[in-house]
Amino acid sequence: MSAPDPVKFLLVDDLDENLLALEALLRRDGLECLKARSGDEALELLLVHDVALALLDVQMPGMDGFELAEFLRGNERTRHVPIIFLTAGSADAQRRFRGYEAGAVDFLQKPIDAGILRSKSNVFFDLYEQRRQIIAQRDELARLTESLRLADRRKNAFLGMVGHELRNPIMAFGAGLHLLKRRAGEDAGEQVRAQMERQVTHMARLIEDLLDVARIDQGKIVLRAERIDLGDALALAVELSRPQIEARGHRLTLDLPEAPVWLHADQARIAQVVSNLLSNAAKYTPEGGAIDLRVRQEAGQVAIEVADTGLGIPPEMQGQVFDLFAQVDRSGEQADGLGIGLALVRQLVRLHGGSIVLKESVVGQGSTFRVLLPRAD
Repeated sequence: MSAPDPVKFLLVDDLDENLLALEALLRRDGLECLKARSGDEALELLLVHDVALALLDVQMPGMDGFELAEFLRGNERTRHVPIIFLTAGSADAQRRFRGYEAGAVDFLQKPIDAGILRSKSNVFFDLYEQRRQIIAQRDELARLTESLRLADRRKNAFLGMVGHELRNPIMAFGAGLHLLKRRAGEDAGEQVRAQMERQVTHMARLIEDLLDVARIDQGKIVLRAERIDLGDALALAVELSRPQIEARGHRLTLDLPEAPVWLHADQARIAQVVSNLLSNAAKYTPEGGAIDLRVRQEAGQVAIEVADTGLGIPPEMQGQVFDLFAQVDRSGEQADGLGIGLALVRQLVRLHGGSIVLKESVVGQGSTFRVLLPRAD
């Protein structure tokens, strides 16, 4: 974690020896001293720095301490900076009144008592740090609040989609049963049963995806990891996704190493990861497109890439494609499923000690996803 920014304070005095002495008295970890030898130098520093305290010498050539304080109070950026005047002259009531009128919180008479200077200054340094922490906490709370609002909107959209996706098969069951009842004894039973079987398969897949996400989120999924040849998992993934690829007339190109690539992994889950990427590529690529599955070995890792010539993902959505409730607008394409596939893929890859990224995506030209997994050589 990076160190917090130092608390800055301003010393203004026309004598170098006074600046050095005051800086030495107040030096401590976490503080940064800004030194100015005139009122004009002080104003230049205050244009670019926020300070917790300004210690101003009253008697300076040109712009004196009182005039500088009036400038500070008249500027929106600096009007709340606490000011302590340091004076070697008389501290009569009239001078004090003018100082407080200009915005001072205190006067210290020279020669300065080191203990009093530290004590008074530390109060303002601590208040500044507390205020900075409160602002940071406020900003973090606002960020978390907006994140929760976004998650809630996504959750509501997701639940609505779940209801829609699960309602369709159920309605098909009802229609099929009604048709079987009306046509009892006729030859329509086989056709209706085939339709109902497809709907059952579809609904079972949706429910299994939901259960997988819940299991992983709760830490209840267990990998059956063993030494496997990646080629076997990829063959299974291609087999699972090929019907969807062929149904849309896509050309699938495989670029795989000839020698075995060994992993310590759950073969079924790796196949699930790759088949999900292939199915997404098929789903969001216009008919007759191209899909590439490539494997490259790197230092201690293997890279699996799935590229397509599909619709692509808008730049503003590319950072959200792996979020559980995120949905990418596919320009009217009807999504098949719940849209949780990439969130599930990311979690499965992480369980294997790997990572997944959207390597590239251009709207209208396609996307490339890249999975990195540790090898077991």
